[in-house]
Amino acid sequence: VQLQASGGGLVQAGDSLRLSCTVSPGRIFSRSNIGWFRQAPGKEREFVGAISRGGGRTYYADSVEGRFTVSRENAKNTVYLQMHSLRPEDTAVYYCAAKDVILTAPLGSRPDEYEYWGQGTLVTVSS
Repeated sequence: VQLQASGGGLVQAGDSLRLSCTVSPGRIFSRSNIGWFRQAPGKEREFVGAISRGGGRTYYADSVEGRFTVSRENAKNTVYLQMHSLRPEDTAVYYCAAKDVILTAPLGSRPDEYEYWGQGTLVTVSS
């Protein structure tokens, strides 16, 4: 199983950015809840948001609620993290993770609730 995160970069405070996470093989993607996490230098990895395998449920950390949106495009085996109103404190390496689950499984918010991880993409927000 491979997860490829992309789309990171250097932006200014207030800007928007969209991250992508492509999961292969497709049969894993279609059965997986997908989560986004981030890790800033010297800090623990923290939950950002997640989407259910069917796409009908999402869940966000309080720190990004209303600014970030997770969506999925099943035809491309890809999940997106759309980020608006970025702040310097959003600076981190962003990771996507997948968990093969049954259709009604709850969305996890802890790293140990996910079994497959991507390599991360760096987002830097300047003030």
